[in-house]
Amino acid sequence: MKFCNFLLLFTVSGLLFTPALASEKSHWGYSGDEGPKHWGELNSKYSACSTGKNQSPVNLKGMVESKLSPVVIKYRAGGNVVVNNGHTIQVNYKPGNNITLNDHTYELKQFHFHSPSENTIEGRSYPMEAHFVHLDKVGNIAVIAVMFKEGEKNAELEKAWVHMPSHANIKSSLPVSVDANRILPEDHSYYRFNGSLTTPPCSEGVLWIVMKSFSIASKKQINKFTRTMHHPNNRPVQPLNARIILK
Repeated sequence: MKFCNFLLLFTVSGLLFTPALASEKSHWGYSGDEGPKHWGELNSKYSACSTGKNQSPVNLKGMVESKLSPVVIKYRAGGNVVVNNGHTIQVNYKPGNNITLNDHTYELKQFHFHSPSENTIEGRSYPMEAHFVHLDKVGNIAVIAVMFKEGEKNAELEKAWVHMPSHANIKSSLPVSVDANRILPEDHSYYRFNGSLTTPPCSEGVLWIVMKSFSIASKKQINKFTRTMHHPNNRPVQPLNARIILK
């Protein structure tokens, strides 16, 4: 089953720097009149946020057994800039890091965070979720989602956290590159579904790879993220409609 639809490169070029593809003139947020319930009304380009039938995030449930091909992850240390864009904390990544699934390759562009988690697994929410955003050569998007549980300090995450900008629209260069592979769980088994971006314009045709295993971050690290954001930054789960979650 093919889950990736073609998306034009100009549509997704913003993913190089931010998980949101919003126009600078169209403000959106996570509460009030600019919150998720109203995203589709804020700009005609965001109509999929209201009318789309394959929206993300979702509550992963009723998974169907399938012989999913392994995802081959080839990352090395390459996270060199941490950004506070007002919606999330994001680490931009150097070129040359990729994943391959079913002989199709996607390059890692950035990873960013949501708290609490956007996706839920059989109704369970997690204190934080990371999204590793990839593009192929024609603009198809694949996202690896990783849930975080509270535990010991995550040493690799701390390389970015210690330089986390405390104010929006500020970025900091990282003196020590972050290795995304060390933030992922060791077990790369996953769930898969077809979805969308979780921020405006909520474009569909996104391949979602949700890791079954979780990563760990300390309570202090999770709290630093939530304090910096000043509010939850998770879109509510969306209807599955006719979609199937594969495992």
